[in-house]
Amino acid sequence: MPEEKSHEHHEHSQNKDEKIKFEISKARIWQGISAVLGVILVIIAVMWFIGNSASKSGAAANQSTQTQPSQILPGEQQLQLRLEVEMDDDPVFGDKNAPVTIVSFEDFQCPYCGRAFEQTFPLIKKDYIDSGKVKYVYRDYPLPFHPNAAPAAEASECAHEQGKYWEYHDKLYENQQSLGQELYLQLAEELKLDATKFRQCMDTGKYKQEVQNDFDYGSQAGVSGTPTFFALSAKENSDVNALKQLHDGKNLFYGESPDGKNVVFMMVGALPYQAFQQVIEAELASQ
Repeated sequence: MPEEKSHEHHEHSQNKDEKIKFEISKARIWQGISAVLGVILVIIAVMWFIGNSASKSGAAANQSTQTQPSQILPGEQQLQLRLEVEMDDDPVFGDKNAPVTIVSFEDFQCPYCGRAFEQTFPLIKKDYIDSGKVKYVYRDYPLPFHPNAAPAAEASECAHEQGKYWEYHDKLYENQQSLGQELYLQLAEELKLDATKFRQCMDTGKYKQEVQNDFDYGSQAGVSGTPTFFALSAKENSDVNALKQLHDGKNLFYGESPDGKNVVFMMVGALPYQAFQQVIEAELASQ
């Protein structure tokens, strides 16, 4: 009997030892797995930190490049190739022999064009157009998301054929919040246009293609929004270095005609009068 008890005790002790060994092995396995996972997580964290730092550095470098004025005038060559801006048969305000020509691409419904008309154009007129130094050419660029812009442009062309373009042009901007068929006919009456002829011009869409041609031409010249202005002058009469200094690659772009004889300076947006003044004075340098 004692031997059997001793045997039972031995078996129990052996089972207990095996169980302890199993639990220890199991714990070591989990410790090993945890260690491996920890290493992997550390590697991932290090890689993420390195990648994020590189990304920030790249972004900072790009931002620095964009904010610093370029010495090589990025896009100048592209402008030289595409800026052959013509007056077409569009209305001209001022002396046709003026040494500087400003060609504007505008939209009668565009609020920024309205601002330029109210704040900038009167000063250009007083200082440069009235003195015969600048002539101003208006070309239509009705933006697709302005439903009244194209009809207003057509109405101005109908007024043009009766010799009242600039008067009609001014009244459209003065009544920019009321654009529509009723206004177009009202303005024609106020300006004493031939009402029948004007209405027929509008109803038949006589100048619809003319307006579209202006838009297409503007797009080819690099216009993508309104207002956009091009100041043209003979290169030999202009201070080219001063104009290149004004180039900022954002709103002001120096360019030349394909033959290299004319300066074509593009100005984008409702810029303050001082911006126009600097460009005009540089283009009048030798006058």
